[in-house]
Amino acid sequence: MGLLDTLLGHAGEKDITGLHAEFGPLLAKDEALQRAFGFVRDLIVFTDRRMIIVDKQGVTGKKTAYLSIPYRAIVMYSIETAGHFDLDSDLRIWVSGQAEPITRALGRGAGVRDIIAILAQATR
Repeated sequence: MGLLDTLLGHAGEKDITGLHAEFGPLLAKDEALQRAFGFVRDLIVFTDRRMIIVDKQGVTGKKTAYLSIPYRAIVMYSIETAGHFDLDSDLRIWVSGQAEPITRALGRGAGVRDIIAILAQATR
């Protein structure tokens, strides 16, 4: 993922080997990181059991929120792709027991299709 793509908010795949230090304490025994996609400061990380949405907050990004969504809890998801004049794609995930979907703006790029493919495989 290039600097320009990062600044524009385009989804780009991250190398998971560099994420083990941050995510090691958050993972269950025998849970493995599979893929990760980065946006300007945020991440969506996929393990063999769940999806983790990482939201870096504040000016420095030191405050971080981790939202863990087990694949079995995902009822439905949708993607609204970017058009000619849109700058981002929107991902919506409906979780069992919640009326409103979790919504994230993903940006343009191949990461959107990869994320949908992972969700399709994990929630089947």
